[in-house]
Amino acid sequence: MRNIVVLDAPSNLGLRPPAPGTVPGCYKLAGALREQRIVQRLGASEGGVVVPPRYDRGAWQEGDGVFNAAAIARYTRTLADRVERHVRAGDFPLVLGGDCSIQLGASLALRRIGRYGLVSVDGSADFRHAGNGDGIGAAAGEELAIATGRGQDDLAGLEGLRPYLRDEDVRVLGIRDYDEDRTELAELKIPVATVGEIREQGAAALAGGIVRSLKSPELDGYWVHLDADVLDPSVMPAVDSPDDGGLLPGELGPLLRTLVASPRCVGLNVTVYDPDLDPDGTAGALLTDLVVAAFAEV
Repeated sequence: MRNIVVLDAPSNLGLRPPAPGTVPGCYKLAGALREQRIVQRLGASEGGVVVPPRYDRGAWQEGDGVFNAAAIARYTRTLADRVERHVRAGDFPLVLGGDCSIQLGASLALRRIGRYGLVSVDGSADFRHAGNGDGIGAAAGEELAIATGRGQDDLAGLEGLRPYLRDEDVRVLGIRDYDEDRTELAELKIPVATVGEIREQGAAALAGGIVRSLKSPELDGYWVHLDADVLDPSVMPAVDSPDDGGLLPGELGPLLRTLVASPRCVGLNVTVYDPDLDPDGTAGALLTDLVVAAFAEV
């Protein structure tokens, strides 16, 4: 049995303010899941906290590129140091975010070690970049594009390791059926399974096919990125951009369990759940239950 190490990455640097003068509350995700006793329930080891820089967009304006870029770059390196250490030791890092920009820390860490894939389980592809839109700014909606080398060099080219992920090593699961990024991802030959396709094929069966597709001897393994907004807002309203048509717990559960059960899976991060939007803690309890259940047979 692998040694699961729970590591907090409470960064909100990649999200826009929910209202003027406020900051995104997803930095409380790790604390909320810990209140649900996630470490004890998993029998996991304690990995501590990677403290993020302060959220401060300063004088940033639309058109200036990614806001908080210098802070995100600094945090990405620091988080990568911690993730790299655990992966090299044979541990299984479970990284509790934070917004989706924390995925860059994992991707950079694995790029330092070798060649790894990414399975992104997310309600949107997070593939915004200068080549497909004018709204560049929030890294949490751009991290997959940045990790595959599409982005400003101070984020996409850290340590001269651009890209951290190759297109052919990425899988995107759980985006809405109407997501406009599907066309571009298809042109790039990045495999995508929408909510409708997951339902049609069956979550466990589809995930099993994804795992088999990542068994190439050229790959050293893969990481799983989980964004809470892959769930339908009827069960997970506590995210910054809730969109109808998401997965239900009975679908995400077997999908996630199949992905992390493989010995090829080297780590998992959890992002975007915002306890500020979940006053009774119901959504946080559900998210914790799903993550814990994913490891029940590992």
